[in-house]
Amino acid sequence: MVNGRTVLGRFPAGGPRGSWPAEEFARARRDEGQPAEVVMDLASDAFLVVVGESEAAMAA
Repeated sequence: MVNGRTVLGRFPAGGPRGSWPAEEFARARRDEGQPAEVVMDLASDAFLVVVGESEAAMAA
């Protein structure tokens, strides 16, 4: 959990495709009905796909 949000996926920021894999993963989760979004975690230099705490509880 990060700031009350559940991390669904973690993608390295230094990858050759940048944030695209994270964006594609988030889009697939949204297509499944989860309100996923991509955020940047500067501390770990990674893109995170997250859902809010209340959305994660509803999806479970």
